Formats: sequence, C-alpha cells, structure tokens
Amino acid sequence: KASVTRVCTSLPFPSNILRPHKSHKYYKPYTLNIKMKFAYVAAIATLASSTDAFAPTPFTGGAASALNLAVGESAPDFSLVNQNGKKVTRSQLKKPLVVFFYPADATPGCTIEATKFNERVSEIRKSYGADVVGISGQDVESKEKFSADLGLDFSILADPKDAIRKEFNVPKAAFGLLPGRVTYVLDKTGVCKAVFQDLADAAGHVDFAEKALAEIKASAPTKKSLFSGFN
Repeated sequence: KASVTRVCTSLPFPSNILRPHKSHKYYKPYTLNIKMKFAYVAAIATLASSTDAFAPTPFTGGAASALNLAVGESAPDFSLVNQNGKKVTRSQLKKPLVVFFYPADATPGCTIEATKFNERVSEIRKSYGADVVGISGQDVESKEKFSADLGLDFSILADPKDAIRKEFNVPKAAFGLLPGRVTYVLDKTGVCKAVFQDLADAAGHVDFAEKALAEIKASAPTKKSLFSGFN
C-alpha cells in the first residue's frame, strides 16, 4: 500500500482531482467530469487491484453491514426516469429486483456490466420472475445514448443528484475517487437479500445477482394445489 501512495503523489494532479488548488499549474475553474476521473484513476486501479480497496465484498447473511443497505433491510423506495422517459417506481414492480449502481455511462467497466446484464435479462425474467434496473448519476439524455449504443432491454435510471445513491448509502470506490459499483438483490417485497461490491469485476455482478435470485426462488414457499388435500 505504501507503493500505491507514492504513485498517487507522483501523478500530475493533486489528491483532490475534483478541483485542484488554484496555485497548482493544472488548475482549471471547473469540475473534472467523471470520464476524466476514470482516466486518472486507471493507473491506480491497476496497481491497487490486489488490495482491499478493490476486493469483492459479498453480503448474503442477515447481519447488518456498516457498508450500505444491509441484508434483511427494506430498500428505499424510488421513482426515477429511465432512458425512454418513463418513470420507474420500485414499490410498484412487485417482483424480485436487481438494482445495480454503476459509476458512469459509456465507461469501459460499466459498458461490460450493462452488456452482460443485457445478455442475461431475458433469462432472469423467465427463470426468476425478476427484473433489472441500473442507476447512475448521469441525466436522461446520457442514459438514452448509452442504452441506444448497447441496445439495452432493461431500464437504466437517471439519478443526476445522486439522491437515491445516497439513500442506499452506496460506498465510494477507488480510494473515494469514484462512485461505487454495488449490486443489491431485492425480493418482491423490497427486502434486500444480497449485496455485492466490486469495482473491478463488472461482469461478476451479473453472476452474483443470478445466484442470489436462484436462492430467493428456492426459498419461496411452494404453492399448494387446490386439490392437494384430496390426495
């Protein structure tokens, strides 16, 4: 970890990459956008990928997590607009739901994650009666373009002020430089059944979500036939 610190201090921007100090030669009077932040932390991510900061953190037990929304807790309700201009409200879906928070549209890892979910969403709906939504801080216009580029068949929701991200208390990643990549799997009542945090393994979120949905399905009470009592 000491070597990572030395690399951080040798890079061209100071530690606060959102707004370098006015005395710094790279200072500009505006906030760097998230794609520039991704480019900046790429070197750090490569070096730190084996450290605890990027280790996957699954939660499948009933204990509360200091990290964010805990397993066993009810997820915050939300109403956000998707890429098609349609409002999606969690509490109205009445089905198991995969909610994945991702850092930004059209970035490499998020493209991988969205593409993998898109490849599996039909099977998720068919096998588990569930659905998938992605959430990040860009606006509807950005969502529309990202969805069109990938041909997405599920909703990605605009959370431009990160209000819902904050309600879920999604942790930041990459030493606090980036919004976190965290997936929550909810049952049909909105109770959180599993949580997975991993910035680096974008595709792994899909595999984790399907395993959690399978567990929800397996634990669901079996519907009894009207004629079962006559056997």
